Amino acid sequence: MLFNSFTFVVFAILFFSVWAMLRKQTHRLFWLTAMSLLFYGWGDWRFLFLLLANGLVDFGAALLIERFPARKRLWLLLSLSSNVGCLAAFKYLGFFTVNLNAALEALGAGHFPIIQLVLPFGISFYTFHSMSYTIDVYRGHFRPVHSLLHFLSFLSLFPALVAGPIMRGASLLPQLVEFRRTTEESRWSGLKLIAQGLFMKMVIADNVAPIVNEAFNQAAPVASMPFWWIIITMFAMQIYCDFCGYSLIALGLGRWIGLELPENFRHPYLALSVKEFWTRWHISLSTWFRDYVYIPLGGSRDGSAAAYRNMWITMLISGLWHGAAWTFIIWGALHAGFLTIERLFKLQEFLARFTFGRVLSWILLIVQVWMGWVFFRSESLSQALQTVGIMWNVRDWNLAPVAELLALNQRAIAALGLGVLMELGAALRVSRLRFPRLAPLSIPAPVAVALVLVTCVYWRGPGSAFIYFQF
Repeated sequence: MLFNSFTFVVFAILFFSVWAMLRKQTHRLFWLTAMSLLFYGWGDWRFLFLLLANGLVDFGAALLIERFPARKRLWLLLSLSSNVGCLAAFKYLGFFTVNLNAALEALGAGHFPIIQLVLPFGISFYTFHSMSYTIDVYRGHFRPVHSLLHFLSFLSLFPALVAGPIMRGASLLPQLVEFRRTTEESRWSGLKLIAQGLFMKMVIADNVAPIVNEAFNQAAPVASMPFWWIIITMFAMQIYCDFCGYSLIALGLGRWIGLELPENFRHPYLALSVKEFWTRWHISLSTWFRDYVYIPLGGSRDGSAAAYRNMWITMLISGLWHGAAWTFIIWGALHAGFLTIERLFKLQEFLARFTFGRVLSWILLIVQVWMGWVFFRSESLSQALQTVGIMWNVRDWNLAPVAELLALNQRAIAALGLGVLMELGAALRVSRLRFPRLAPLSIPAPVAVALVLVTCVYWRGPGSAFIYFQF
């Protein structure tokens, strides 16, 4: 069920109409869990069994850790095996089998049958929700909940279920204990977040998506250097507005429920280094990998060499988390390489001392992230390599495809411009620049929200699923 669909509007009206009448927390948790499972099962009810099975394993493992602490490693291993096993079976089995068969063929050996299972919606997200709960109980960060309903309401919370933010039990479970009455302020702030999220998804991301898809669906990449820089800029704005838009809608819905969900994006394209980019992009995932992969591996405790090794392992796993393809693994490796260069030469730290240096740092960051997006979006490794080659080949300065792109896709270009202006406005706020003469032109918040929602209706792009649903 998509947030930007009429079906979800009906779902939300039904959910919040009943929610407002419930006063006992047990009744609220039951209604929240039941409707969250309906939300998830709407696309394919069979996936509910996997979600519930994983949840039951982790709920039971946490209780066993508390009841039999002498064997808590065994119960943790049970939880991790269940979650990682499901991910491996549904997400990576086909990929590993194909690559194993390629290796066996090179050796002249036989091959294994390729089994490609249908990927359940949001499996990478809810398994991380659930794993973090069991790991934190194992570490003694909090005691496990003894109510299955309480746990399932955390695991299946529909705003964050299929595309995040990735939830932690320590922050969300206490919020589900007692009745939390929403205020006019929380409802209004939630509406503003939802409106902003819908605008980013429906007006910006959905309008540029067809152009990006058409470019990458060509049999061979268009031989034009400026064309591909424009396309990758479009994709950078598409994936940001698509994913950040979903996260903002989730945060807004959470406030309507009375819950405070974690911030997931903080204007990542305003960063001045790749390290800073990862403190702003998909924050709930980057902190998850920091706390449950990088630090357990040793972090930077054992010296620089170990820190680089642990960072590379973490980034490669992050790339593989995004998808079962070499393009995602190389995307993770590229970011690991950029982070390594930053740590070794500390160029950004030097440039940050000067205004012009900060501009150069930003340009360098954009180039690095854009190169990564080529691999992230490409349909194959060969397509990614060809595209990068064209983007850096000044002899491919062919302006005809650019002219055609600009002439035939004015709506998408306008949407891209809106996205750039949106981030430019954020940059001006961050830099604390003020334009007093423009103050009289400011629009009252209720009028602005109304205009945004009307724009979402009349200037929306072709409806499509959120990009991160496939992860």
